[in-house]
Amino acid sequence: MPEPTVFPVILAVPAHARTLRGRDQVVFLSRYARDALELSANKSAVELKAPTKNADGVPQPTNGIFWSVTHKPDYVGAVVAEKRIGIDLENIRPCSEKLFKKVGQPYELGLSQGNREALFFRYWTSKETVLKATGVGFKGLSKCRVVSVENDYHLEIDFQDRPWPIEHCYFDGHIASVLAVNSAIQWTLLDEALRPLAPENIKKPDSR
Repeated sequence: MPEPTVFPVILAVPAHARTLRGRDQVVFLSRYARDALELSANKSAVELKAPTKNADGVPQPTNGIFWSVTHKPDYVGAVVAEKRIGIDLENIRPCSEKLFKKVGQPYELGLSQGNREALFFRYWTSKETVLKATGVGFKGLSKCRVVSVENDYHLEIDFQDRPWPIEHCYFDGHIASVLAVNSAIQWTLLDEALRPLAPENIKKPDSR
């Protein structure tokens, strides 16, 4: 039996909204991420009615459909699935040594070579993806460990004594990670006019 396909969707934030700040920015990005969520649901041929979160802000499954969203100033992302799912994205940028050590243990950092900042945010988004999928949240970060790195696009996290495979997508100086447990992943990246993101904006981490 073929693996079910999961459809994470990434949307570029419209130019006019990138100037927003504070609560106005948060409200817009949150609502815009729901547009990405609707697109993911449509691609998955499922109906996600009025998705809600619990008191801790954890997304709750609706009619057996799980969902996850993420947003940054320039991009938002979302995904739905018929099992626990998580997605996270970040802009790849310089980070302090202190923050680097907080997210990755020395042995983890030795599992892969290449761009240091790209590796940091690869690990960060991977762990956030698992913590979102399990509903544990940031408090579980110290127990979330990278155990293997297959290539630039796939790695595995160990958390709660089980493996969590992660798939990545790199675009426009950003990285997105999604949970890939027994699933085929089909990414959709769209610009602000909902057109496919230009190929030159979708790159490997070392080609930045």
